Amino acid sequence: MKRIGLLSDTHGLLRPEALDFLAGSDHIVHGGDIGGPDILERLARIAPLTVVRGNNDTAAWALALPETARLDVEGVAVYAIHDLKALALDPVEAGVRVLVSGHSHRPSCVERDGVLYVNPGSAGRRRFSLPIAAAELLVDAGRVEARIVTLVAQGASG
Repeated sequence: MKRIGLLSDTHGLLRPEALDFLAGSDHIVHGGDIGGPDILERLARIAPLTVVRGNNDTAAWALALPETARLDVEGVAVYAIHDLKALALDPVEAGVRVLVSGHSHRPSCVERDGVLYVNPGSAGRRRFSLPIAAAELLVDAGRVEARIVTLVAQGASG
């Protein structure tokens, strides 16, 4: 079984709770709005990393980052894009099983037409009353499960 840690929208803040949650991941996918190269360096110390550039990743360090990325884990195709509205492919036709996005800061996990759409939410600064969250994919022999985890309680500061 492989564990893929998912996070997005750190906006320059990599919380200790996020690092603790990601510990033990076999791979990490960051769905964009990273906020700085130091975030990527710290994540890469935990596990191999796949990242996409978010709409706020406009500094020189981020220009080489792709807008989309594909990762194959034990026969499961995982596709990452920051803003789902910018999706230019049909995930079913492309053989994608899991589509990871960010942008909205709203954690969600829904399956449509055999594709699991996962937005891990924001692991960085709190936006409005949305939770601080991350997610994980558990991939085993071609099967996949997703789980979203609240990292910081709703009423806590952050």
